[in-house]
Amino acid sequence: MRKLSMDELDRLSVEEFKAAEKFPYSVLLDDVRSLNNVGSVFRTSDAFRVSTVYLGGITGTPPHRDITKTALGADESVHWEHVPDAVGFCKDLKAKGVRIVAVEQAEASVGLPDFQPEPGGEYVFVFGNEVFGVNDKIIEIADLCLEIPQYGTKHSLNIAVTVGIVCWDFVHKRLAAKE
Repeated sequence: MRKLSMDELDRLSVEEFKAAEKFPYSVLLDDVRSLNNVGSVFRTSDAFRVSTVYLGGITGTPPHRDITKTALGADESVHWEHVPDAVGFCKDLKAKGVRIVAVEQAEASVGLPDFQPEPGGEYVFVFGNEVFGVNDKIIEIADLCLEIPQYGTKHSLNIAVTVGIVCWDFVHKRLAAKE
């Protein structure tokens, strides 16, 4: 075995990525404080062709050196929008038929292994503040809460890690459904 060169990876250019079809889901970061986490989410969103990254409330926005440092250019390829009022924004999306999925440990949450995206459905996955989690008002209007099973002593994962797991799972399940 050997590592592949950058040329052998055959990645899309920024222009090709922007023109490419995206998977029918978006990510909403609500009141995420760490700009390094925001940058990491951009990088993951590029890898798994997220339609849009919504940056809610106090979440930092590009351009910022700490976002750029971890995004490695994905802040230039991934479409993003700032959303001052994440709760109102979720209500608007839900009214348009977008499924709101709060990624949170909550009563009656669905474990990630049991989550099956509906064919043709569009989703927005909401990730909350590093300390306080997803806003309770968003949980109240969400179509479901999604929880990643954990088996150690800690009660949570870093938000950037959580976004990576959820995005990979969604894309994997959508691709498997097409086979």
